[in-house]
Amino acid sequence: MASYIEIDRYGLIPLAVAPLPCRRPSSKTLVLTRPSSKFSLGLVLHGPRTVFRINSRRFITAVARTEPDRRGEDSAREEVDKGLKLPINEDLVSEHQQKESQFKKRVVFGLGIGILVGGVVLAGGWVFTAALAAAVFIGAREYFELVRSHGITAGMTPPPRYVSRVCSVICAVMPLLTLYFGNIDVSVTSAAFFVAMALLLQRGNPRFAQLSSAMFGLFYCGYLPCFWVKLRCGLAAPALNTRIGTAWPFLLGGQAHWTVGLVVTLISISSIIAADTYAFLGGKAFGRTPLTNISPKKTWEGVIAGLGGCIATSVILSKIFRWPTSLSSAIAFGFLNFFGSLFGDLTESMIKRDAGVKDSGSLIPGHGGILDRADSYIFTGALAYSFVKTFLPLYGV
Repeated sequence: MASYIEIDRYGLIPLAVAPLPCRRPSSKTLVLTRPSSKFSLGLVLHGPRTVFRINSRRFITAVARTEPDRRGEDSAREEVDKGLKLPINEDLVSEHQQKESQFKKRVVFGLGIGILVGGVVLAGGWVFTAALAAAVFIGAREYFELVRSHGITAGMTPPPRYVSRVCSVICAVMPLLTLYFGNIDVSVTSAAFFVAMALLLQRGNPRFAQLSSAMFGLFYCGYLPCFWVKLRCGLAAPALNTRIGTAWPFLLGGQAHWTVGLVVTLISISSIIAADTYAFLGGKAFGRTPLTNISPKKTWEGVIAGLGGCIATSVILSKIFRWPTSLSSAIAFGFLNFFGSLFGDLTESMIKRDAGVKDSGSLIPGHGGILDRADSYIFTGALAYSFVKTFLPLYGV
C-alpha cells in the first residue's frame, strides 16, 4: 500500500506504509518509509496520547532547510514586486519631468515671442509687414502639409506639390502687396485665377477637392492675415488722446508714431493673449463641461473665463491708451476679439483633427508650429479692422 505526504509546496514524495510491532495491544503503530531511502516516520497511537518517532537525520536536515528556502522565495518575490514597481515609478517620474520641461519651454519661448512681436508691432511699416510675410509663408507650408497628411488624403485628393509651393509663395507676397498698394482685392482675385488654371490644366484628372483646398489655403493663410497690415499700417490717424505718445522719443517718431492702428493692434493682440491665458487657467481649475468634440480639452467654464479676461483686458487698456473713448465700444471690441480668436482656434483644431496630428509643426519648442501659435489671430485682424472702420466714427478717437 502506498501513501503520499507533502514535504514542500512543489511536489509529493511517495511513502510506504507498514505496521510495526507494538509492546502493548492497545497501541497502534504505523511506520512511513520512503522506498530506497533511509527515512522512517513512526506514528504511535496510544489511547489519548499520540507519539511521533522520526528515525532519519536526512528528514531533520530537510525540514531545517525548508525554512530558509521559503524565506528565499519570499525575498525573491519581494524583489520581483520591487522590479515591477520600479519601472512604473520611473515612468511616472519621467513623465512628470517631461511635463515640467515642456511647460518651461512653453513659458520661455512664449515670453521671447511676445517681446519680439511687441518690438515688431511698435516698429510698424515694412518691418512689421516683412515679419508677417515670413510667418505667413511658414504657416502656409504647414497648412499644405496638413492637407497632404494621411488623415485628410484618405478622403480627398490633395493639390500637387508644385501648386502647394506656389500657393505658399503667393500667400507670403500678399501682405507686401497690401502695404504697397493699400488693398489686396485685385491681387487675391488674380492669384486665385492663376491657381485654378494651373489645377485645371494639370496632367491626369483634376479634382474639386484639389481646387477647394488650394482656394481655402489662399484665403486662410494669405488673405486673412493681410488685414493685420491694413489694421496696423492702414489706420494712420494719430491717437491724439494717448498720453504715451506725448512722452515718446522724437528719434523714434514722437507723438506721430502713435497712430490709431498701433493702439488698436496692441489692444487686440493683448486681449487675445489674455483670452488664451484665462481660458487655459479657468479650464484647468473649473473645467467640467466640454465645449465641442473638435477640441475635447476646451470647456464652457474655460470659455467663460477667457471671455471675462479678454473683455477686462480690453477695458483696462482702453483706459490706459484712451482709445476707444466709449466704455461700450471697449467692451464690444473685447467681445469681438475673443470670439474671433476662439473661432480661429477651433478652425485650426478641426484641420489638425482631420489630419490626425497634434501639432501643425515643430518650429517653436513647447508650442508646435506657426499655425498652432497664430491660429487665434487669423480671423481677429479682419474683424478688428471691420469694427473700427464700420462702427467707430473718426476711428474711435
